[in-house]
Amino acid sequence: MLPKTSEILRKNLKIVQKPSKTYRLDVENKKIIDVVDGLEAVKQAVYCILNTERFEWLIYSWNYGSELKDLFGKSTGLVKAKIKKRIREALKQDDRISEVDSFSFDLVERKLHVTFIVHTQWGEIEAEKEVSI
Repeated sequence: MLPKTSEILRKNLKIVQKPSKTYRLDVENKKIIDVVDGLEAVKQAVYCILNTERFEWLIYSWNYGSELKDLFGKSTGLVKAKIKKRIREALKQDDRISEVDSFSFDLVERKLHVTFIVHTQWGEIEAEKEVSI
């Protein structure tokens, strides 16, 4: 006979969301200047994920980063098709991000400029990434 524990666990269970505080990076001056939370922390996480090549750095989990380096030299049509999926998969590893959509592309001199909307629990972020093809 199995003990009935389901009611005991539900009685005093309280789900608390941890803060998403992180250090604010000043990318231009290469400094850590403050602490951020909420939407600003997610903006910074999006920036870091998109600018970290997946599998390249041992310090990061294999689930962290984006796979954009191998798109160099491929046709524009192929890159447009793959980049949506790769950016979406990379960003949705973060549990604060619910969806990534509204992709638009601009091709300027063998560089594909991608803009998209990142939906988070605190609101929407417009993000962009430039990929050399």
